[in-house]
Amino acid sequence: MNQLQSQQLVKNLYQAVDNKNVAYLKDNLSQSVRFRIGNNPIATDKAEILEDNSQFFNSIQSMKHTVEDVISQVVNKKGAVVVKIACHGRVDYVRLDGTEHSAVFSTVLDVENSLITDYLVFADLSKL
Repeated sequence: MNQLQSQQLVKNLYQAVDNKNVAYLKDNLSQSVRFRIGNNPIATDKAEILEDNSQFFNSIQSMKHTVEDVISQVVNKKGAVVVKIACHGRVDYVRLDGTEHSAVFSTVLDVENSLITDYLVFADLSKL
């Protein structure tokens, strides 16, 4: 996976998240994925991760991510080729009551065999 493909993966991921598309996550997360958002503990059960994302999506009216930068690096991890991707940007939320909130975010992804194996989101969600 080259830099352009990494940028496209991030674009597709955040477009799906903005569209609240849990089916996209189901198709693109590895069965052995590690997921964390904010200060929550790491989750490793894919079904639980999908349910948690669905609940979060239903707790807000909408969101729009603006990715400012994407960097990637190919590494050999225990004999497997892993693409490590980091990105950051801004996310604009509309709460269920119509009020708005913006926050910065950073995400670190590991991708193996075209599936996301690590999905770590660093963002302050306390104001939502």
